Amino acid sequence: MGATIHNDMTKRDFYEILGISKNADAAAIKKSYRKLALKYHPDKNPGDKQAEENFKEAAEAYEVLSDDDKRARYDRYGHAGVSDHGGGGGFSGGGMSMEDIFAQFGDIFGDSGSPFEGFFGGGGSRTRRRSQGQRGSNLRIKISLTLPEIANGVTKKIKVKKQLACQHCGGSGAKDKNSVKTCNTCRGAGYVRQVKSTFLGQMQTTVACPTCHGSGQMVTANCPKCKGGGRLYSEETIEIEIPAGVEEGMQLSMRGKGNAGQKGGPAGDLLISIVEKPNEQLQREGMNLVHDLYINFANTALGAQVEVPTIDGRVKIKIPAGTQSGKIFRLKGKGLPSVQSYGRGDQLIHVNVWTPKKLTDEEREMLEDMREKPNFQPQPGKSDKGFFDRMRDFFTNE
Repeated sequence: MGATIHNDMTKRDFYEILGISKNADAAAIKKSYRKLALKYHPDKNPGDKQAEENFKEAAEAYEVLSDDDKRARYDRYGHAGVSDHGGGGGFSGGGMSMEDIFAQFGDIFGDSGSPFEGFFGGGGSRTRRRSQGQRGSNLRIKISLTLPEIANGVTKKIKVKKQLACQHCGGSGAKDKNSVKTCNTCRGAGYVRQVKSTFLGQMQTTVACPTCHGSGQMVTANCPKCKGGGRLYSEETIEIEIPAGVEEGMQLSMRGKGNAGQKGGPAGDLLISIVEKPNEQLQREGMNLVHDLYINFANTALGAQVEVPTIDGRVKIKIPAGTQSGKIFRLKGKGLPSVQSYGRGDQLIHVNVWTPKKLTDEEREMLEDMREKPNFQPQPGKSDKGFFDRMRDFFTNE
């Protein structure tokens, strides 16, 4: 089962912002955004900075979820899939003015002339779906991955202990079908209407029924297995498909794989934090991998062919005669893939000339003989850049 990636731990889920289910259709998305836009409209909340931020947040969520392509990327990769750096062409909420939002989404209010018409003073006879029971809570776990698993993607099977819907009653909490009756307060609707007076006039709203908590039904006899809770604590084996290119700290989510909801409510999500296992030979730098190659002086002076590790196994590279310590070789395409599927990094080989810590008398005599020879005196040229300059050149020429 696929998982959604979130690499911004502080950014709220777009579906949560709009208060809609993950399978909501275009009409439900537009309706929910219209409701929030009216609620936090600056004309209705003059000088309220929080309302303005909520207004922009709702616009950002609607901008993504109302677009089929962006919604598909968001469903698969989360915020990383629609961020500007990911090539998704995502929302620029931070730099988008209120005028930009009105220009882009102004038609969401319809052609009635007043954006509040139909929401205040009238109410109409809209048909609403019955509310479901309480949503289950989310679960959080960590998964440790090796560099090869990150490079190629991997499917993990894990056992998760959580609240599952009671199989005996199907999650209803009732002893049997005869133990369920229609709620007298809302008459099965799951919600009740309230009329409040505001400075804009009377406003009619609907809220979950306080008696049945939105289910529209009441249980007269509890299930003997779950004692009326509708859930039992158990264990489930879950298969998680982790895409290639994930990074330390990224959060994946699997919808409906958290704790079961109460009274038939939807299940929460399973949130998976990515942890990278250390690799002794390869260090990660974004999409690139770095390997420190230690080589003796004779091989750098005379030239040699040496083996180096890569994510796909060991390969041979040529060390030209006269190679200086600090030289960086690039293995094109031997790095990690992007989680947004737009290319692959490289592997950088950082050459380190190894200086022996102990010498035999013969070795010492040989080195003493070479010490003062002209060819062994440092003669750096303009082309011999320092380590940081070479690293900067590599990363700026990606």
